[in-house]
Amino acid sequence: MFGIFMESLVIFKLYTGLKLLFVLTLVSFLYLLVTEKDKTIRQLFVYAPVLILVLFLFPVSRKLFVAMGLDGETYYRVLWTIPMGMITAYGAVKLTGRHRRIGLLVSMVLIILCGSYVYKSDYISKAENLYHIPDTVVRICDLIHPSDADPDVQVTAVFPEKLVHFVRQYDSDIRMPYGREMIASQWDYYNKVHEAMEEDEVLDPEKLVEACREEYCQYIILDKSREMTGNPENAGLTLVEEIDGYLIYLDPVSQAAAESFAVYYEEDDK
Repeated sequence: MFGIFMESLVIFKLYTGLKLLFVLTLVSFLYLLVTEKDKTIRQLFVYAPVLILVLFLFPVSRKLFVAMGLDGETYYRVLWTIPMGMITAYGAVKLTGRHRRIGLLVSMVLIILCGSYVYKSDYISKAENLYHIPDTVVRICDLIHPSDADPDVQVTAVFPEKLVHFVRQYDSDIRMPYGREMIASQWDYYNKVHEAMEEDEVLDPEKLVEACREEYCQYIILDKSREMTGNPENAGLTLVEEIDGYLIYLDPVSQAAAESFAVYYEEDDK
């Protein structure tokens, strides 16, 4: 139990960073703890955060979390329910209520000085469009999106791992043989298309096409820099376009199968 407690404590330290921004939250929390009279505000910004933190650090809570079938590696998300930003903002407003302009200026300066430039992180990049996903994905999806002239023909496409996360965010009409479940190694799922696409250091177009045809993948998107054992066109694919270093191939066999399925179901509905 002590080991689970210490692991949860480390998660809390990593989550908060225990840096200057967390100090601002802590100062605001202590100020509200002493001065706040409104019972509703105290319940939300004082009592609830303490209760959540105690339950988070309590070893039995994590055991129950995992016992319910939830992923132990996402246990840190419980901390998302602590409104640290709101506690900081509300505490600052209460503390400087009689001097709003000066208080706002001081609060802004403290937040800037105590924080860090978010774009220094490897996990954050500036938005390229309103969708907050790479322009490359938008352009590829627009190219292969199901035709308005023949909406019954479903489009299935296989993307490199680095693009998989974004496709579903932009276009839910494009089907994929696998999604992010194949990227998360802890789930240890198996997918034949993913194996042919990603698991071999040198991609085998023949193997990939064979696997994709079983899933009726009309489109195969490949990184131009990826090393391959042969030319995809020799495996029966047709190059449609190159977009930002990605080659968009169409498989005529899978496309014909998708069209025949659409005709079959249309006639069946009649």
